[in-house]
Amino acid sequence: MAMSGWLLAAGVLCGADAEELNRQLTSVVRKDPRSGRLVRSVRITPADSSLRPAAAVLDVGRAVEDAARVHSVDPLLVHAMIEVESGYNPFAVSPKGAEGLMQLIPSTARRFGVKNSYNLTENISGGVRYLRHLLDLFPDQRLAIAAYNAGEEAVRRYQGIPPYRETRNYVDLVSRKYAAARGSVAMAAAAIPGGEEVQRPIESFVDERGRFHIRNR
Repeated sequence: MAMSGWLLAAGVLCGADAEELNRQLTSVVRKDPRSGRLVRSVRITPADSSLRPAAAVLDVGRAVEDAARVHSVDPLLVHAMIEVESGYNPFAVSPKGAEGLMQLIPSTARRFGVKNSYNLTENISGGVRYLRHLLDLFPDQRLAIAAYNAGEEAVRRYQGIPPYRETRNYVDLVSRKYAAARGSVAMAAAAIPGGEEVQRPIESFVDERGRFHIRNR
């Protein structure tokens, strides 16, 4: 998908690099809108309040594009899953111990070669490898998404999406976000004269309120 490079960057929230910023980490407990359960995550607060948000931006889009290309997975699907899994918080931790952007439990992380689930690139690479495995394992993409949430055995046992409220909500949310992203790609392609799919450049900026933005030119 030639256009995905600039479209994927739009709206992506990025984490801060612990080695590059002097910051404070505060544990935060919030209610997960999908499951209603309490989820522990980490709030990142720069020790120097003069730091601008742009100083904390990492290229999540590039990491997703690279992993998706290597493992032949649609990057739009990966972004949909990251948004639902962690809200792009690289330090998110679930009550079950799932960690990072793609919420890998330690055993899954080890299985797919991830040594540090809080390393952005490792987490995304391992999560996409796991997703590729599930897409190859199940004939229906929705079953693969369900397995990512509930586990492979649960999908096999129920021979379909498990009747867990959390899993059904998860599959619905990811599927809707993925469909919306694909729709945006199709609309953008249709708007280009001649219908040619081209990669348009992107630019980033920080507005007067200190908010970081990425847009196409």
